[in-house]
Amino acid sequence: MTSRVLLFGSSGFIGAHVRAALEADPDVTELISPGRDRYDLVDGDRAGLIALLREITPDAVICCVGRLGGTNEELTRANTLVAAKLLDAVEAAAPDARLVRLGSAGEYGVVPHGHAVTETDPTEPISAYGLSHLAGTRLFALAAAAGRVDAVSVRVFNPIGPGQSGENVLGRAQLRLREAAQLGSSEIVLGPLGAYRDFVDVRDLAAVLRSVVLASALPSRIYNAGSGQAVTVRSAVQLLAEQAGFTGEIREHGSGAQRSAAVDWIRADIGRAEDELGWVPAVDLATSIKDIWSTGTPV
Repeated sequence: MTSRVLLFGSSGFIGAHVRAALEADPDVTELISPGRDRYDLVDGDRAGLIALLREITPDAVICCVGRLGGTNEELTRANTLVAAKLLDAVEAAAPDARLVRLGSAGEYGVVPHGHAVTETDPTEPISAYGLSHLAGTRLFALAAAAGRVDAVSVRVFNPIGPGQSGENVLGRAQLRLREAAQLGSSEIVLGPLGAYRDFVDVRDLAAVLRSVVLASALPSRIYNAGSGQAVTVRSAVQLLAEQAGFTGEIREHGSGAQRSAAVDWIRADIGRAEDELGWVPAVDLATSIKDIWSTGTPV
């Protein structure tokens, strides 16, 4: 299947890897990645997006735009209203295009310890962040069920890898470790690290998005993208410290990120993506963490 793909958010941590994966795929005949100077997906109006879609006539549209933090209004604008705007514009100007967005594991909320969460499990987000993504996912699912738009959401668990964002815990840990090396400090301080997280390499995430975009038909409208494994954040930070050659103390103080602080366990069931897309993660945690450290300071 050949495809002309329109990708929003290609300058971000995830979007940059999605762009690289699509550029390397011979089935993608053209990849258009407009910057905010051409069209700002958060602040731009619906008419401008419709005009862009009519100009490009894409076979697929991918949204890697969103916010991890901010006010309720900012999260809703970036995660929910962007989804709504895309649905309306694609239906009006590119009704045959497949529309794909990034959702979040935060949509599930608190999960029983030891349970691998599936796409059909209850969704009870406990933060504005998770709720803003769940609203976008539900809008996509409703539009797809009604036959309005070929819309798909990929629920991303904890993405890590080269170019790791400083907005995530391993990105913050990398910054602290580099600061400690520069200052000769024997300790770093982070928030609580006891929670279990499912860390998925960003290159594996890019691969599943590529599969979603290029599949001839999709049986489902929501896919989990995780590693299928849960480890403590503490153990992941310790692996990063070992890569850095840091032998000092990793002190835990304060609170964690508001969007996930109350969730002490999360692990993805990735069987649907394997069964329907033929996708399985290929990069293990140790490799991801090695590559986080070797690629330098996060953005």
